[in-house]
Amino acid sequence: MARRKTPVTFACVVALIMSLSSQAVLAQEDLAPLADRLIEMRGEVDSLQSELNVQREEHKNRMAYLTAQLADLEASRDREALRVQQLETDLEELRTEVASAGDTSETLTPMVLRHIETLRQQVAGGFPFKVRERQAALDDISNQLDSGVINAQRAVNRLWAFVEDEIRITRENAIYTQSIQLNGESVLVDIAKLGSVMMYFRTRDNQYGRAVPSASGWSFEYLGDSNDQKQVALLFDSLRKQIRQGYFELPNAMPARGASS
Repeated sequence: MARRKTPVTFACVVALIMSLSSQAVLAQEDLAPLADRLIEMRGEVDSLQSELNVQREEHKNRMAYLTAQLADLEASRDREALRVQQLETDLEELRTEVASAGDTSETLTPMVLRHIETLRQQVAGGFPFKVRERQAALDDISNQLDSGVINAQRAVNRLWAFVEDEIRITRENAIYTQSIQLNGESVLVDIAKLGSVMMYFRTRDNQYGRAVPSASGWSFEYLGDSNDQKQVALLFDSLRKQIRQGYFELPNAMPARGASS
């Protein structure tokens, strides 16, 4: 007996195919937002990865800079320790020579003048803190000794006091006022002195800068970076409040490697 294909069966197949097609379309429509979100998240991941790479490189450069700055600071500290040691040696030599020279002004005077000249040269080639004032103090001792206003014994006492002040300067963090050469002009500024290693200045119109050492001597320059200026402003404010110890992030003002201070 031959089988017959009924219209009902064909219709069911057609309905089933249409139903499956509709479900597939609906499924695709449901997945579309997820796919879009996935693409968006992938872009965010790529962006974050790029940002992380940039920050990692910045951190690497920052650590290299800080390592170099630390090495410069340690070198400056060592140079300053040698200077203090030299001053203490000079003071001890002065005491020894005074003890062996006797009490007469004639025997002491040449020795005192020789030490005055040595100290004058050290001041001229050293840290740029009130150089003219410190040299003037030495000149005053020399001139008064030459003119007979004071005798050699009195000059020795004043020279001892000067050397002790020089040693104190190397250990003191404070704010002072002095004239500096800035862009070829003599300008009266406030200075923040950190021992005799670093010095920053503030002009009367609140511009900030630093003393920069090199093989040819010291010079003064403005700080162009706004963040550097904020750091130095904070240092001035802290020293004004008598906060002389603590952690300060400051723009580099170390001697160039190979330069003498």
